[in-house]
Amino acid sequence: MPDNIRNQTLLITGANRGIGKEILDQAIRRDAKKIYAAVRHPQSVAPLTSQHGDRVIAVRMDLNDPDSIGEAAAIATDVDVVFNNAGIMQMKSALDRDAIDALQAEMEINVYGLMRVAQAFAPVLKQNGGGVFVQLNSVASVKASANFATYCASKAASYSITQGLRDLLGQQGTRVISVHPGPTQTDMGASAGFGDFATPVTQVADAILDALDGEAFHAWVGPLAQMISRSYQSFADNVIDGDMQAIRAQAFGIDEPQTASN
Repeated sequence: MPDNIRNQTLLITGANRGIGKEILDQAIRRDAKKIYAAVRHPQSVAPLTSQHGDRVIAVRMDLNDPDSIGEAAAIATDVDVVFNNAGIMQMKSALDRDAIDALQAEMEINVYGLMRVAQAFAPVLKQNGGGVFVQLNSVASVKASANFATYCASKAASYSITQGLRDLLGQQGTRVISVHPGPTQTDMGASAGFGDFATPVTQVADAILDALDGEAFHAWVGPLAQMISRSYQSFADNVIDGDMQAIRAQAFGIDEPQTASN
């Protein structure tokens, strides 16, 4: 088993169920030093804090409540790795009467929530040597589904924000990982009707933790995500992971980057 989080201090949003809870369980088995379980209702992780003692600490965090995020960052000052896992899915098409309300709610959590967590914890990670910021995006970030159009739009936006964070946080020595799971066997997956073809949540969490061992920005998790990544990889290599200055130079036929004259 990789020891990439041995003796590390983690914070996991949405740690009381689904992928977040499984990341927490596996992190304990991988000898994480301490885990902050960041949830809206701290009592929801009482069984975990009772079971693991001081290794799991419940902190209140609501991605729709900026003050709660700032308060959590003031408590979790020793964090090495942040897993921003929490998110919502409203399952609306663009033509549903309440689609705009659904998209607003999903943007509030899936996008603005991401930005709030990044703003609060970037200084914490910097003061602790850099660390890692892991964002749970989705295959829906790059491939939309008509029946989940609003969710897909919010995840495409969060993927875009994650790319910007990669460039910004990299300047302070913080690595950013954009995780793109396919259908997963969680309560959310069941409500979406993913069925038996969804990937077991244990495999998804295991792959996410394993991604910390590499250097890649993207982590494609599950058979569907990996299939999409094979077609997407060339674009990712040449554009998403490319140097924007070099891309501009190639697009405009500039051999060398232009510099201002003295």
